[in-house]
Amino acid sequence: MPKATPSHDGTPQAWDRPAEPPAPPLIPLAPAESTTDTGLPASTADTVRRLRGAHRAAVRRTVVVAVALAVVLLGLLAASLLLGGLRGMTVADVLPAAFGLRTGLADYVMHGIRFPRALTALLSGALFGLSGALYQRLIRNPLATPDIVGISAGAGAGAVTVLLYAPAFAFGVEAAAVGGAFAMVGLVLALSRRGGRVDTYRLVLIGIGMAAVCTAYVNYLLTAAGEQSLAQVMRWLIGSVSGATWDGVTKLAVGLGVCVIVALPLTRALGAMSLGDQLASGLGTRVPAARVGALLLGAAAAALATSVTGPIGFVSLVAGPIAVRLVGADRAVPLAVPVGAAIVLGADVAAQHAPLVSPVPTGVLTALFGAPYFVWLILRRRPGASS
Repeated sequence: MPKATPSHDGTPQAWDRPAEPPAPPLIPLAPAESTTDTGLPASTADTVRRLRGAHRAAVRRTVVVAVALAVVLLGLLAASLLLGGLRGMTVADVLPAAFGLRTGLADYVMHGIRFPRALTALLSGALFGLSGALYQRLIRNPLATPDIVGISAGAGAGAVTVLLYAPAFAFGVEAAAVGGAFAMVGLVLALSRRGGRVDTYRLVLIGIGMAAVCTAYVNYLLTAAGEQSLAQVMRWLIGSVSGATWDGVTKLAVGLGVCVIVALPLTRALGAMSLGDQLASGLGTRVPAARVGALLLGAAAAALATSVTGPIGFVSLVAGPIAVRLVGADRAVPLAVPVGAAIVLGADVAAQHAPLVSPVPTGVLTALFGAPYFVWLILRRRPGASS
């Protein structure tokens, strides 16, 4: 091969220079993403539309379920008021008496017995459902409800103490029930902490143990009670709405109204806390205050219902999961109120009129159907799961 001949200025000729590497192939640029009238990219706008559609569908489903529950409650309320009969009352007397168009026996039966009983069942069930849904949403464990972790047992222990030794004390039963529930909340939380945080599995087990302690305390009190007091307290401990009065209805109605008002902002806070405490704090949620508020509100709701009807078991355990299946976890807390009301009112109607069952206290039927559900939750729990 001939050598490169330098030009007169000393640079090699073009045919003598080494070949340049080939240029890389041109990669076509992606076309610019189109935008919508709002200025958002098309993909983002499509995602927003889907989220809005899902939200509207969830709202429609919630409205439909709420209307259906309202119809169910009205049907159960009518059944509780109109079913059954007494000697001296005819069918033609029952319905007019419900609207205050009769006097005498029919008026007394409707407004002195049936209306207070039905409303007590409805309002107490709503309080039990609210308390259970708050605890399940906060602790993220379907077993962590007031009647399982000992809150209702603590309320019952306080109420029985006053029933036996200070029955004439004004609002003594209610105050003792709420005080016992709050004391049990503090004790169970203190004993279930491990490594600076609450272990939900330990909370459930410790709560069951503390409930047994409260039951033993109540049994000890009953050994010293007279026969008349013993019969009254034993029926109350099973959980019953028989013997309901308008005074109890007023207490439950006022308590439910206050609890629902306080629960509305707590529900939003619990929704943010389900994403994690750090993210919830970043979104402006006061996590410690919301946690303490939900615990105390759930305990107060369960204690107030317990002070009037006794510990009607497993309502708070079942109402929340039913509400979750109906409308999802985000809207389960408010919907647990009518679900709990329907459970207790339906159980009371069955306790009064169901063949082969009636008459029994309402708590017997709720326990009969709630206990198998509790066992099912235990069996389906995955080993090593913390919630």
